[in-house]
Amino acid sequence: MAKRTAIIDIGSNSARLVIFEKTSRYGFHLLCEQKSKVRIGEGAYEKGGHLQPIGIRRAYLALQSFLHTIDKYQVHKTVCVATSALRDAPNGALFVKWIKKELGLDIKIIDGEKEARLGAIAAKNLLPIESAITIDIGGGSSDLSLIVNGKIIKSYSLDLGTVRLKELFYDKADSPKESYRLATAYVREALQSLPQSFQSAIAVGIGGTARTLSKGIMKKSAYPFDKLHAFRYKLKEHRDYLHAIPLSSAKGLKAFGLKKGRFDTIREGTLIWKEILAHIGAKEVITSSVGVREGVFLSHLLKDEHYQFPAHINPSITSILDRFKPQINLEKKKKVKLTLAKRLFNTLPHAVADSYLPELLWALKLSNIGKTLTIYKSHQHAFYIAMQELNYQFTHEQMLLVASLLRMHGKELIYRPVYDQYKPLLPSKETLRWLSFIYTLSIYLHEASHAASITFEYHNQTLHIYSDKSLYLAKESIKALEKPAPFAIIVHDKEKVPKNKALGIE
Repeated sequence: MAKRTAIIDIGSNSARLVIFEKTSRYGFHLLCEQKSKVRIGEGAYEKGGHLQPIGIRRAYLALQSFLHTIDKYQVHKTVCVATSALRDAPNGALFVKWIKKELGLDIKIIDGEKEARLGAIAAKNLLPIESAITIDIGGGSSDLSLIVNGKIIKSYSLDLGTVRLKELFYDKADSPKESYRLATAYVREALQSLPQSFQSAIAVGIGGTARTLSKGIMKKSAYPFDKLHAFRYKLKEHRDYLHAIPLSSAKGLKAFGLKKGRFDTIREGTLIWKEILAHIGAKEVITSSVGVREGVFLSHLLKDEHYQFPAHINPSITSILDRFKPQINLEKKKKVKLTLAKRLFNTLPHAVADSYLPELLWALKLSNIGKTLTIYKSHQHAFYIAMQELNYQFTHEQMLLVASLLRMHGKELIYRPVYDQYKPLLPSKETLRWLSFIYTLSIYLHEASHAASITFEYHNQTLHIYSDKSLYLAKESIKALEKPAPFAIIVHDKEKVPKNKALGIE
């Protein structure tokens, strides 16, 4: 696959450009993102679906600008897909032909089922889910996929879009309540085409409507972590909030803490959203910042792996290690460091659940990434890198735990400002202290040893560390290290100093 790939997604409401850069076989990161609210479908639903000049002009200018950006970034491959507005439009093919002639850009119009499947490919690879229904509400359609045990079972596309409902109902009715009544009946009738098997307690929200609502809920609930991807909420806790938005007047939307740029279609989108959630029996929502564009990229990247990352691959970890390796590659012996940590974890008398071991090992894998910038305060750099780059396949709790361990430095086991800010999403203080202790001690031993064979024993409230080589520097650090419980640490190593009578060394 090309090193830099540009994906253009032309939707009914917005056109977006993303540029991905590959860092290795499975590593990649987002290099550039641009968006234009082209509303290519504006006025189309009242005109038999025909694209209107106002939307066509905006789309042309946006695509022209995207191509300038693609050229600037020296992209190797460009893929452009179009969804509901173009596939519904009788003059959609004419628009595609015109763009090819004027801009040299090939646009592929994808059907609704394909659109739904691409969103599901992105979600199942880049979110921590096994079974769920993905819901992508666009301007012209709502696309759903059923995922069971990591496999996409079936995808559907319904003619339920925000712009469609706006032009058919909200722009015509005399009051918000009348618009709500007519639009609700329309949505519920459309949902009857879904099979009864389309049921899931987990719904994945893809697209602008779901993201806007999640941001509103995060703001309303004073959620401590400013990251949208993988944000979760219980539907029963926010049902009234979702019910009130479609009934609001346009002016009343200010009270919901929503992004002002979404006011024009958020009532319609929320109506569709809450009705779909009720229809599929959803109890919890997971927010996705990825969708069709990432699905297009991954369908090329993973075409030889049945559109699924191998079980041992985490794309975020891979990408971080690809991009933030120290000049002196300290990762060559990272397996030794992980082995030390596992032995410590299994030796010490803690009450930490085994389920936290993966986060501990992820943190140790990433422990040197801050040194890419400078060795001074490298633990702080590592924390900020992790907070920004740990996105895919992780829960917010996992992201914050890994980043918190990376922030640990020196003798104290808990960095209070981080703990106080993110306390609701972090494990108990006792668990965090034990994990921090094992993390820090593993690093001390690994950095101070050179090809040493290190083993551990614990008895009589004493941790015994055995090494066939000197651990002189580690012993100095261990003396100052805070412990999570009252016990002693004794290091049994091989300290050899050559004899020198002149210096009095016998």
